Amino acid sequence: MTELRGPVHLVGIGGMHMSAIALLLRARGIEVSGSDLRPSAMTEKVEAAGARVVTGHAAENVPAGTALVVTTAAASDDNPELAEARSRGIPILLRAEMVARLMEGKRVVAVAGAHGKTTTSSLIAHILVQAGRQPMYLLGGESLDLGGHAAWGEGDICVVEADEYKRAFIEYTPEIAVITNVEPDHLDYYGTPEAYRDAFIQFGRKVKPGGIILACADDPGARYISDVLGDDPLRHETYGTEGVRYWMARDIALSDRGVDFTVMRGGVPLGSIHAPVPGIHFVRNALAAVAVALHFDVPFETIRDAVASFRGARRRFETVGEAGGVLVMDDYAHHPTEVRATIAAAREAFPERRLIGVYQPHTYSRIAYLWDDWLTCWQGLDELIVLETYAAREAPLPGRSAADLATAITSPRATYARDFDDAARQAAQLANPGDVVFTIGAGDVVEVGPKLLEALR
Repeated sequence: MTELRGPVHLVGIGGMHMSAIALLLRARGIEVSGSDLRPSAMTEKVEAAGARVVTGHAAENVPAGTALVVTTAAASDDNPELAEARSRGIPILLRAEMVARLMEGKRVVAVAGAHGKTTTSSLIAHILVQAGRQPMYLLGGESLDLGGHAAWGEGDICVVEADEYKRAFIEYTPEIAVITNVEPDHLDYYGTPEAYRDAFIQFGRKVKPGGIILACADDPGARYISDVLGDDPLRHETYGTEGVRYWMARDIALSDRGVDFTVMRGGVPLGSIHAPVPGIHFVRNALAAVAVALHFDVPFETIRDAVASFRGARRRFETVGEAGGVLVMDDYAHHPTEVRATIAAAREAFPERRLIGVYQPHTYSRIAYLWDDWLTCWQGLDELIVLETYAAREAPLPGRSAADLATAITSPRATYARDFDDAARQAAQLANPGDVVFTIGAGDVVEVGPKLLEALR
């Protein structure tokens, strides 16, 4: 890595990737400051690592002597801290540009896709850690196995969750690019599904010469990207559970204990895998992680043991607690495809139990451009509560509010909750002993679970 001088100031330091940058910089002894709109578990974590964090954005937040400012892509051009940096001639880097600098000199595995990035990248990092390879990693969620979402690592491999928002992943030049799926998302930025898909083609073309594109060919979007890039001087390997794939999961067994399958490489069986994580979608993610680890010459037995011990990432099918005979779970799903996968996994894990969902929409634009899918992705639930929208950076759109969505959903029965207390109260009234309640969404819906447990007690 080229020499990096501090102090460094981070605009949006509480974000998952921004906090990862802060932790990595602190691990190298670099002075770090930062700001965010509100305190969070992530801001507390970077403060505990020695960073100075302030709430809110203001010009005076940028300390004297700051050598570099790094900004989240969500910050607007008129952010006062960015304006202050420009007026003082302080260089400004986007988050993805900074991540690319931190990864210089490493053999990079970049995991991209609309869904499954965090689980897949977390599992790859977990396998490499268990294999003694000391990887660097930057994940989009906190790993239950690794105790966090970022570590410097003294080995030569870096695992990064390659986020497509505002084309962030175009900054990376991976040795291995995993593409889990390509399904239109972030259309508030991209505008059209075609533009979104083209960004993944750009990402694939950033793979180093002689590198590998590992695409889930069960997904039409990922298969399309691999086909378009097929003439490039790269190795293309498909993986999946259907048809003829280079990496195949065969003899799949799904149960409340998780998943079991046989790994096939080029038609040759390598051995069996068990993972204590439910869902057919996890089989695909695990298969991708196995393939990456084998490319780095990790013994299959080590991989098998690591996958068997994998607990996953926070907010991915995570148990919150149990009270009054009601199990409360939490999941980060914030796209209709993710919701379907979560409900399918829940039905496999809890086949005889009633399922109740508490869903918080994430941004008004995502409700709007996926409206028809949001109306039909809830099959498998017995009851649904739609919480007020997590607006993030957006203003409301007429006719596309959380209340509008609750009214428009016909199956299952859906009701609207104005806030966390209302959602917890409704869920407590609906839930009976033996039921499972899932809080679902990418915002702060996770706060409903503890409130519900308290109400059930």
